[in-house]
Amino acid sequence: MSAITLILLLVAVVTAVAASAAARHARGLRREISGLREELLAARVAVPAARHTPALEEVRAVVADALAEERERELAEARAFWAAQEAREEEDGAPYAFSGLEYENAGHDGGPDHTGFSDYGSAVDAALLDALLGEPGPEPADGPGGDVRPFLPRQASADDLNVDDLSADALSADALDARDSAGTSGAAESEARRAARRRHPSDPNYSLSGEPVVPAQAVAPESAPGSAPHGDHDHTIERLGSLADEGTALSDVRSGPLGTLDVYVFADDTTVCLTPGHRETADRISRALDEGVTPVLLGGSGVSGAYALTFACGEETVYVLADRVIASR
Repeated sequence: MSAITLILLLVAVVTAVAASAAARHARGLRREISGLREELLAARVAVPAARHTPALEEVRAVVADALAEERERELAEARAFWAAQEAREEEDGAPYAFSGLEYENAGHDGGPDHTGFSDYGSAVDAALLDALLGEPGPEPADGPGGDVRPFLPRQASADDLNVDDLSADALSADALDARDSAGTSGAAESEARRAARRRHPSDPNYSLSGEPVVPAQAVAPESAPGSAPHGDHDHTIERLGSLADEGTALSDVRSGPLGTLDVYVFADDTTVCLTPGHRETADRISRALDEGVTPVLLGGSGVSGAYALTFACGEETVYVLADRVIASR
């Protein structure tokens, strides 16, 4: 045998061995692929189907039912609360006796009566109640435990008018002077109480000093057409409309103490007072003024007994909601 024959035999043997190895490897790969297919089929069966998305109407119906149930529950709780409150008042005794829109006096000629108030066990509570009702009771006759009773206001009757006293003698100058001198102390105390009420923002004649607001004298129409007394509702609406129509620029914003009120000053010296104040809104408009932006009143409207004013600060719009608005110039 020649060398060429031996080389050919060796090549044939190596080729056969390689072919058998490749065949075995291919068979193994086929088995693995078959196993993977079976696993994928099993996993595909185990995957849950896609959930059904409820329709929009179904969602709305469910939400409406939930809101109705919540409303019924709140109404039931409110009814139970008021029933318990009425039962408690019946057990303790009603402190006030109402007849339609009239008020009855719970006391007698000797002074107010606290017999219906079982919870007020001390003279301090009774005195506090008298102060809240706005009428001071008589001084205790026997010290702190004296008889102190509240006075409940009622409408004046014919007996209170003292028709019999409307005679010439009763209406004389001396008789009237005597009555005025007798009621000086009570009038001074009532004036102090009225001043305290005027210092509260809820009073129609609100002022920080407590002094009564004196309406401005009406001027001639030719000197100031369309003028109205200070603080008048129509005047405030007219001034706000004029500021919005003319596009008067806002020049300053001042926040009151403890959020009681905010003061907006315009370029034509018009002052708009809003109560209660809103510090965040006032600070936002004040920052716009500091940045060189000129806020302008766009308009206003009434919302549930309150005022809603709209300001334009550059590209932004700021809304201000207040219980009371007074415009003056």
